[in-house]
Amino acid sequence: MVERSNRTRATSVPPRVTVLPKSRVELGQPNVLICIVDNIFPPVINVTWQRRGHAVTEGVVQTSFHSQPDHSFLRFHYLPFVPSADDVYGCRVEHWGLDRPLLRLWEPQLPSPLPDTTETLVCALGPALGLVGFLAGLVLIVTGTCLSRAPRQ
Repeated sequence: MVERSNRTRATSVPPRVTVLPKSRVELGQPNVLICIVDNIFPPVINVTWQRRGHAVTEGVVQTSFHSQPDHSFLRFHYLPFVPSADDVYGCRVEHWGLDRPLLRLWEPQLPSPLPDTTETLVCALGPALGLVGFLAGLVLIVTGTCLSRAPRQ
């Protein structure tokens, strides 16, 4: 076990795990998922990637441990991937500070399509505003014509 210099047993701290893409996700476009594991102490950890519940090892890269000011450690794990709508990825972390492995899931956040009512509303507003503009112009022309024919005193 890990011990401190005064021979007291070091306490294991549960790590924090965050999963995010390197850049904006577009379906079918290559990207990289980043699993950030921080608050690691002691610096002994096992991190694996999953896709739809199955282990992924191809292309996985990890950094060395980075020391933090609070004497904990930070580590980055990278997974190149091509996102599809039904993908679910996971970063699974095993550490002495955890009772059981921690699995942080990530799935593409797709923009929700506009509902049909919005599309219909936009299509109806265009001609309606055009008609209002036409009628306002017609009223102004008629009024201007009438005023110019009126006798002046």
